[in-house]
Amino acid sequence: MKTIAIYPGSFDPITNGHVDLIKRASKLFDEIVVGITQNSKKSAFLDVDQRIDIAITSLKDIKNVSVISFDTLLVDFAQAQNAQIILRGLRAVSDFEYEFQLSGMNKHLNSNIETLFMTPAEEHANISSSLVREILLLGGDISNFVPKPVEKLLKQST
Repeated sequence: MKTIAIYPGSFDPITNGHVDLIKRASKLFDEIVVGITQNSKKSAFLDVDQRIDIAITSLKDIKNVSVISFDTLLVDFAQAQNAQIILRGLRAVSDFEYEFQLSGMNKHLNSNIETLFMTPAEEHANISSSLVREILLLGGDISNFVPKPVEKLLKQST
Protein backbone atom coordinates (compact mmCIF):
# COMPACT_ATOMS: atom_id res chain seq x y z
CA MET A 1 0.00 0.00 0.00
CA LYS A 2 1.27 3.47 -0.86
CA THR A 3 1.86 5.77 2.08
CA ILE A 4 0.23 9.10 1.37
CA ALA A 5 0.62 12.10 3.64
CA ILE A 6 -1.40 15.31 3.62
CA TYR A 7 0.35 18.58 4.46
CA PRO A 8 -2.45 21.11 4.98
CA GLY A 9 -2.23 24.85 5.34
CA SER A 10 -3.27 28.22 4.03
CA PHE A 11 0.26 28.86 2.63
CA ASP A 12 -0.39 32.58 2.33
CA PRO A 13 2.33 32.76 1.06
CA ILE A 14 4.29 29.50 0.88
CA THR A 15 7.65 30.02 2.60
CA ASN A 16 11.07 28.40 2.41
CA GLY A 17 10.13 26.66 5.67
CA HIS A 18 7.13 25.02 4.01
CA VAL A 19 9.21 23.98 1.01
CA ASP A 20 11.94 22.53 3.23
CA LEU A 21 9.48 20.52 5.31
CA ILE A 22 7.69 19.19 2.20
CA LYS A 23 11.01 18.29 0.55
CA ARG A 24 12.14 16.39 3.66
CA ALA A 25 8.76 14.65 4.03
CA SER A 26 8.82 13.62 0.36
CA LYS A 27 11.73 11.30 1.21
CA LEU A 28 9.66 9.56 3.89
CA PHE A 29 6.40 8.95 2.02
CA ASP A 30 5.40 7.63 -1.39
CA GLU A 31 3.27 10.69 -2.02
CA ILE A 32 2.71 14.08 -0.40
CA VAL A 33 -0.52 15.96 -1.07
CA VAL A 34 -0.26 19.63 -0.18
CA GLY A 35 -3.77 20.73 0.71
CA ILE A 36 -4.38 24.44 0.45
CA THR A 37 -7.41 25.90 2.14
CA GLN A 38 -8.80 29.30 2.90
CA ASN A 39 -8.11 30.11 6.55
CA SER A 40 -11.35 31.65 7.77
CA LYS A 41 -9.55 33.18 10.79
CA LYS A 42 -7.27 35.33 8.65
CA SER A 43 -7.79 37.68 5.75
CA ALA A 44 -5.97 36.20 2.77
CA PHE A 45 -3.12 38.08 1.17
CA LEU A 46 -3.31 35.93 -1.98
CA ASP A 47 -6.41 34.20 -3.30
CA VAL A 48 -6.60 30.40 -3.31
CA ASP A 49 -5.80 30.10 -7.03
CA GLN A 50 -2.68 32.25 -6.64
CA ARG A 51 -1.55 30.18 -3.65
CA ILE A 52 -2.07 26.95 -5.57
CA ASP A 53 -0.20 28.23 -8.64
CA ILE A 54 2.73 29.55 -6.62
CA ALA A 55 2.92 26.36 -4.51
CA ILE A 56 3.00 24.24 -7.68
CA THR A 57 5.79 26.44 -9.06
CA SER A 58 7.75 26.39 -5.79
CA LEU A 59 7.45 22.60 -5.40
CA LYS A 60 7.87 21.58 -9.06
CA ASP A 61 11.24 19.89 -8.48
CA ILE A 62 9.79 17.46 -5.92
CA LYS A 63 8.40 14.62 -8.03
CA ASN A 64 6.03 12.94 -5.54
CA VAL A 65 4.17 16.11 -4.50
CA SER A 66 0.79 17.33 -5.70
CA VAL A 67 -1.06 20.51 -4.70
CA ILE A 68 -4.85 20.55 -4.28
CA SER A 69 -7.30 22.98 -2.73
CA PHE A 70 -9.98 21.80 -0.34
CA ASP A 71 -12.88 23.28 1.61
CA THR A 72 -13.92 20.37 3.81
CA LEU A 73 -12.86 18.99 7.15
CA LEU A 74 -9.19 18.04 6.99
CA VAL A 75 -9.87 14.39 7.89
CA ASP A 76 -12.49 14.18 5.13
CA PHE A 77 -9.99 15.62 2.64
CA ALA A 78 -7.32 13.20 3.84
CA GLN A 79 -9.70 10.25 3.48
CA ALA A 80 -10.72 11.37 -0.02
CA GLN A 81 -7.01 11.42 -0.96
CA ASN A 82 -6.49 7.93 0.57
CA ALA A 83 -3.99 9.46 2.97
CA GLN A 84 -3.03 7.69 6.16
CA ILE A 85 -1.08 10.59 7.69
CA ILE A 86 -1.60 14.29 8.30
CA LEU A 87 1.71 16.16 8.50
CA ARG A 88 1.88 19.25 10.67
CA GLY A 89 4.80 21.59 11.18
CA LEU A 90 5.79 22.75 14.66
CA ARG A 91 8.01 25.84 14.69
CA ALA A 92 7.99 26.47 18.42
CA VAL A 93 6.58 25.21 21.70
CA SER A 94 3.83 27.81 21.34
CA ASP A 95 2.50 25.89 18.29
CA PHE A 96 2.23 22.64 20.20
CA GLU A 97 -0.88 23.28 22.32
CA TYR A 98 -3.04 24.21 19.32
CA GLU A 99 -1.63 21.42 17.14
CA PHE A 100 -2.09 18.86 19.93
CA GLN A 101 -5.73 19.89 20.33
CA LEU A 102 -6.27 19.75 16.55
CA SER A 103 -4.62 16.33 16.35
CA GLY A 104 -6.89 14.97 19.09
CA MET A 105 -10.00 16.29 17.39
CA ASN A 106 -8.93 14.84 14.03
CA LYS A 107 -8.27 11.47 15.70
CA HIS A 108 -11.76 11.61 17.23
CA LEU A 109 -13.28 12.37 13.81
CA ASN A 110 -11.33 9.64 12.00
CA SER A 111 -9.30 7.17 14.04
CA ASN A 112 -7.69 5.68 10.91
CA ILE A 113 -5.65 8.80 10.14
CA GLU A 114 -2.53 9.59 12.17
CA THR A 115 -0.96 13.01 12.72
CA LEU A 116 2.80 13.35 12.43
CA PHE A 117 4.60 16.47 13.63
CA MET A 118 7.78 17.68 11.95
CA THR A 119 10.00 20.53 13.01
CA PRO A 120 11.61 22.91 10.53
CA ALA A 121 15.28 23.09 9.77
CA GLU A 122 16.93 25.56 12.14
CA GLU A 123 17.33 28.26 9.50
CA HIS A 124 13.56 28.23 8.87
CA ALA A 125 12.31 27.94 12.46
CA ASN A 126 11.23 31.58 12.77
CA ILE A 127 9.62 31.99 9.35
CA SER A 128 5.85 32.27 9.16
CA SER A 129 3.56 33.43 6.38
CA SER A 130 2.20 36.14 8.66
CA LEU A 131 5.65 37.55 9.39
CA VAL A 132 6.58 37.45 5.70
CA ARG A 133 3.44 39.47 4.84
CA GLU A 134 4.20 42.00 7.57
CA ILE A 135 7.84 42.42 6.48
CA LEU A 136 6.70 42.87 2.87
CA LEU A 137 4.03 45.44 3.74
CA LEU A 138 6.56 47.44 5.76
CA GLY A 139 9.03 47.49 2.86
CA GLY A 140 11.46 44.87 4.17
CA ASP A 141 13.45 42.28 2.24
CA ILE A 142 11.70 38.90 2.10
CA SER A 143 14.16 37.20 -0.27
CA ASN A 144 15.60 34.92 2.44
CA PHE A 145 12.17 33.69 3.53
CA VAL A 146 10.31 32.70 0.35
CA PRO A 147 11.10 31.03 -2.99
CA LYS A 148 12.01 33.47 -5.79
CA PRO A 149 8.68 33.06 -7.67
CA VAL A 150 6.82 33.90 -4.45
CA GLU A 151 8.93 36.98 -3.86
CA LYS A 152 8.21 38.17 -7.41
CA LEU A 153 4.45 37.58 -7.09
CA LEU A 154 4.24 39.28 -3.72
CA LYS A 155 6.14 42.35 -4.91
CA GLN A 156 3.74 42.61 -7.87
CA SER A 157 0.73 42.25 -5.54
CA THR A 158 1.67 45.14 -3.24
